[in-house]
Amino acid sequence: MPYVELRFYAELNDFLRHARKKTRFKIELNRRTSVKDLIESLGVPHTEIEIILANGKSVDFSYIVKDQDDLSIYPMFESVDVTPILKLRDAPLRHTRFVLDCHLGRLARYLRQFGFDTLYRNDYSDDELADTSAREHRILLTRDRNLLKRSIITHGYFVREFDPRKQLDEVIRRFDLRSQIIPFGRCTRCNGMVEAVSKNTVEHLLEPKTRQYFDKFWQCTSCGQVYWEGSHVKHMLKLTDEVLNSESS
Repeated sequence: MPYVELRFYAELNDFLRHARKKTRFKIELNRRTSVKDLIESLGVPHTEIEIILANGKSVDFSYIVKDQDDLSIYPMFESVDVTPILKLRDAPLRHTRFVLDCHLGRLARYLRQFGFDTLYRNDYSDDELADTSAREHRILLTRDRNLLKRSIITHGYFVREFDPRKQLDEVIRRFDLRSQIIPFGRCTRCNGMVEAVSKNTVEHLLEPKTRQYFDKFWQCTSCGQVYWEGSHVKHMLKLTDEVLNSESS
């Protein structure tokens, strides 16, 4: 029976059965198939993959697997230039923009607070998520690995962590985003840009105690939401400091 030999590297092992993790293994080749379809049949979404070597030579997703091929599959290197080897998509998205599935609402708020252009609705369908990611060149963040297998999606990531705070560290680390953080850069409600405004500009929108005790204000240029220097700001500054100084990020 024809066969191929495979080895997955680094975090790609998260998607494999235990017996296949961090080792080279063989599988039967019982049909004509592309390397993309073969890899995804093992549970690994193509959006997680940056480099495929077949018998030591770089190939793309359309490569037709042959009997006794030796395949090495490497994860995305969003922050490292590996162009001399081969990249399976055009380029890292240096203007980092995201679209998130319905399970990642709190992470969406964190990313917006850090200034990242982040689309989120709790009623996005899978078709909408895939289309938005492809059409607007956004990185799709999701807990649904099957969604990432859609061929239309070129930039996506399966979020491993369950806790939103840990998810934030994971995404910041994965896409090397610390240098792009702009605290209070976007509105947590609608994703619009936030800018500093004078107290006189927004005074008519404030509650009496807010008007009395605070003098610094910011406002969303899209939905008009007003922000002020309360406990939320202190929490956000503390969170920013934690992320920027985290050795794991």
